[in-house]
Amino acid sequence: MQSYFRVVAFLAASTFASVLSANPSIDISSFDRPLDETWEDHSFEGDTHYERRKESDLDFLYAKSEASASGLVRELEVDLEKTPVLTWRWRVNEGIQGLDETTKNGDDYAARIYVVVSGGFFFWKTKALNFVWSGGESKGESWPNAFAPDNARMVALRDSRDPQRQWLEERVNVAELLYDWLGEKVTQIDAVAIMTDTDNSGLSAQADYASIRFEPK
Repeated sequence: MQSYFRVVAFLAASTFASVLSANPSIDISSFDRPLDETWEDHSFEGDTHYERRKESDLDFLYAKSEASASGLVRELEVDLEKTPVLTWRWRVNEGIQGLDETTKNGDDYAARIYVVVSGGFFFWKTKALNFVWSGGESKGESWPNAFAPDNARMVALRDSRDPQRQWLEERVNVAELLYDWLGEKVTQIDAVAIMTDTDNSGLSAQADYASIRFEPK
């Protein structure tokens, strides 16, 4: 199912009212509060289960997908000239292996976080950069999304060789990666989304997300 493309289309048509670019560092996750205060749940093929949890002093998001595809979207504007670096922690507790993620049947990920650059009314110009925990491609690989090859790029930050059930930290310069992909300077992103999905493969996956922030370079 073209769940990813439908997320992009929804975001392109939305009005992004939250402007958070004034802060030197921006907390995106807010998992210490009810999810519906900051995140919107969008279901496309069944419902991935999302739940707030706490471990020691860490508030995090637990996700479990069983042949389902739904995501959490936070609409906001982030000034990439002030805070271009996205950081977070994640861990996969039940991963996916052996899928050809460059195809529609294999377009499933145990964990992914992506940023959206809205095209506004020109929805076909909306772009999304996906950071994924890959089960088929190798860490460092990048490829067009199978459902929206002109609008979305997948980047494997982790792969099946990385340890499961262990928190790992990520730090990516979104502004630089968008420039490398699009060949032009992008100064703002308009939404952040989280998705653990297995609708195309019919498999199951579990992952946790925490401490999602935009920071200065």
